[in-house]
Amino acid sequence: MSEIWRGLVEACKLIARLDPYVLKITLFTLYVCALATMAGMVLGVPLGALLALHRFPGRKLLVTLVNAGMGLPPVVVGLFVYLLLKRRGPLGFLGWLYTPRAIVLAEVVLALPLVAGITMAALQDVDPRMVLQLRSLGAGRARIALTLLRERRLSLLAAVIAGFGGVISEVGAAMMVGGNLMLHGEPYTRTLTTALVLEVNRGESVRAIALGLILLGITLFLVWILTLIQQGSTVARALRAAGGYLPGKAGRDGA
Repeated sequence: MSEIWRGLVEACKLIARLDPYVLKITLFTLYVCALATMAGMVLGVPLGALLALHRFPGRKLLVTLVNAGMGLPPVVVGLFVYLLLKRRGPLGFLGWLYTPRAIVLAEVVLALPLVAGITMAALQDVDPRMVLQLRSLGAGRARIALTLLRERRLSLLAAVIAGFGGVISEVGAAMMVGGNLMLHGEPYTRTLTTALVLEVNRGESVRAIALGLILLGITLFLVWILTLIQQGSTVARALRAAGGYLPGKAGRDGA
């Protein structure tokens, strides 16, 4: 317990004095995770909508791959991306191995099935009568998909939470394709998770605990913000559906 307490104290000191090493790694981690999450949303939401709303040859195979990908071990993803990006691999000509781009690519592969799977499940839960009503109003496939996504926007926020949580906590793939490198004192491919592993290997358990607590704090804070937005929207929709009071409603009704 004393070691954990020292780690907590050290974490507070590092944060309070804005330790340059920790600050740079934290900012780099957030940058990489933000890119990976956004790319996962851009690719995963349309894929999930396609699988939920359309029937085509090979759909069952894609659904199986998406469902399997939601539980894919990160180290396997890292190996797959490494084999693609190594010098003699299919994408070796890009020169991305041991660069931030390789980490982003690996984390997109991790986030994509999470986002696609949650989106697909959300849209499949839509009342079929809504789809029929939209078709009767002359809406095309794209319009129907956009309308249903808007109706299920809280589930999309859950997809963001799942995708971000999956990539910020990942270590195996980032270590394998990024190499945990520092370049001229800057975290070139070193994230909070890979830095934590490095400190453990060095025997610096107190500093490792500090980094772990910082990582946990960042994850909990960002997920808490997203959860507040999600739950706030849920309560507002429930009140509207029940005809309850909402801020500004009384004024509008009396106007």
